[in-house]
Amino acid sequence: MSRSVFYLVAVTALTCSQAFAQTEPSPIPPQKSMKLSEIIASVERRDKFQYIKEVEWEQEGYYEVTYYTTDKAKVEIKLDPVTGQPK
Repeated sequence: MSRSVFYLVAVTALTCSQAFAQTEPSPIPPQKSMKLSEIIASVERRDKFQYIKEVEWEQEGYYEVTYYTTDKAKVEIKLDPVTGQPK
């Protein structure tokens, strides 16, 4: 009896975890996204741009880019992966 209960619990846990995994946001940008190089190029064209420190893909669906300007200001910007525009 205890083995069948164990198997039932194990199967239920595996089934629930698979269903949960399917509802998670995508860990990668959508298919119709711009190339990351194009998004970075658009940041590099911004006024007073100096250098990019970091680019991260956020599972909420955007790139977070941290860069510095020529006057040493730190800028953090969230960019839409499809349009390349700020969110």
